[in-house]
Amino acid sequence: MNLKLSFAAAVLAMTAGAACAQSSDTLRFGIEAAYPPFESKSASGQLEGFDVDVGNAVCAKLKMKCVWVENAFDGLIPALQARKFDVINSAMNITSKRKESIAFTPPIYIVPIVMIAKHGSGLKPDVKNLQGKHVGVLQGSSQEDFLKAHWANAGVQVVSYQDQDQVYADLVAGRLDAAVQEAQTASDGFLNKPAGAGFEIVGEPLKDPSTLGEGTGFGLRKGDKALQAKVDGALAELKKDGTLTSLSQKYFKRDIIAK
Repeated sequence: MNLKLSFAAAVLAMTAGAACAQSSDTLRFGIEAAYPPFESKSASGQLEGFDVDVGNAVCAKLKMKCVWVENAFDGLIPALQARKFDVINSAMNITSKRKESIAFTPPIYIVPIVMIAKHGSGLKPDVKNLQGKHVGVLQGSSQEDFLKAHWANAGVQVVSYQDQDQVYADLVAGRLDAAVQEAQTASDGFLNKPAGAGFEIVGEPLKDPSTLGEGTGFGLRKGDKALQAKVDGALAELKKDGTLTSLSQKYFKRDIIAK
């Protein structure tokens, strides 16, 4: 019996060792591919976007294989903690609330948070102007945290969606009066498309470090110190050699990389 147990333990140890060796060559990114131009899918079903290119550049720098694991945005942190992947790479803003649960790289880029509404609506991103109005937002996002903290208790009807495209669909259908999201997503994902004709960014960008954060970065488990050091180092090199700025220019025609 003892020999059998010893043999089983040895086999288990060998299997675990092989798994660790394999994982050391692979970097698994968690992503929700529904937030262009940061992450989305092409007509052929291929992942594409700024965050995807940044992730691939990090893998190349570390000489690791990128594996992409798709997950709903509001479930990314629980899935990371459940070890379904190693790093969140999905336009996630770094906020105090999220830092209670996971660790982050230094900010990679910073994009303003804005509100869009119909041309001539007269709507502005403040609670007095929006009382009784329906405002759409992505569920689990820092924008949702902002709206719930500052608008939901002041007479604004905050409507959360699992998919950003659903927000735009209800905006076009007239079920929403406005929507809040990152500026580049608003432009590339909606305003520059036929469905976005007749809509515009209104008012000034929203600001609140406590909910909207200090920029966007990769999220990691707090205990993964060695992996974080590797990823932080790769990102620092990609900033230094101009790779991230080049990708920013490619997608946004300007440099949004955090300095």
